[in-house]
Amino acid sequence: MHDTGPQLDRRFAWRGRQIAWTSIGSGPPVVMCHGTPWSSWLWAPYARALAAEFTVHLWDMPGYGASSKAPEHDVDLGIQGQAFAALLEHWDLEAPHVIAHDYGGAVSLRAHLLHGRRFASLCLVDVVALRPWGSPFFTLVAEHADTFGRLPAPVHLGALEAYVAGASHRGLSPAQSAALLAPWRDPVGQAAFYRQIAQADERFTAEIEPHLGEIDVPTHIVWGEQDTWIPPDRAARLAAAVAGSTVTLVPDAGHLIQLDAPVALATELHRWLVRVTSGAP
Repeated sequence: MHDTGPQLDRRFAWRGRQIAWTSIGSGPPVVMCHGTPWSSWLWAPYARALAAEFTVHLWDMPGYGASSKAPEHDVDLGIQGQAFAALLEHWDLEAPHVIAHDYGGAVSLRAHLLHGRRFASLCLVDVVALRPWGSPFFTLVAEHADTFGRLPAPVHLGALEAYVAGASHRGLSPAQSAALLAPWRDPVGQAAFYRQIAQADERFTAEIEPHLGEIDVPTHIVWGEQDTWIPPDRAARLAAAVAGSTVTLVPDAGHLIQLDAPVALATELHRWLVRVTSGAP
């Protein structure tokens, strides 16, 4: 299902950063949020498929994908939540349907629960939302970010490729791997890759956990049954915290569910959006 998808042909200037984005299609507004170390590329073919019925917004978080990666700009989850809230205001979207993956979950939840942005619905796909998260690799990078940023390019690329490959249950094709690695290959991208890991901090999800029970919009949780990055037990924990939420576990899918189970995920997203936009219970 994956291709290059729609290009992020527009820019939003925010606090010195350039946030790349685009929108396609027509109909009720849908915003798709990516995670780390990913970009909107993961969502692009899904956006194209949904564009016949919805106006789909894609964006790259500051420090990711096609957005700016200046070393002086923080890229932590606190900043990303503020950036998303500002972007929603820039788009003049009063209450979009939001689909979020990985870090995009925490970013969306912070925009909603801490910054007052209204959503029509939430679909949370293998998201960062509940502690614990991160990995021993995150801890190591946080302690030695400058050293990692100066690794020889071949060593960096080898470590990056191995790290990214571990997010897929079925295995990545060479083309998929190349697309996922592309934003992080050059010196600017290499430094940005380790910078965003070094700034990962569980306090940003600790701040939203007490507020999860305040979510009062339709919420659906989708998880790959073989997700080793964020184990599927988080889906049940998240559902318990968000009253009235529903859960779908997708077999034979890891954390990169977009690539591992594209047909199952596309079907699930379409079913969910049709339900919440039609007013069906």
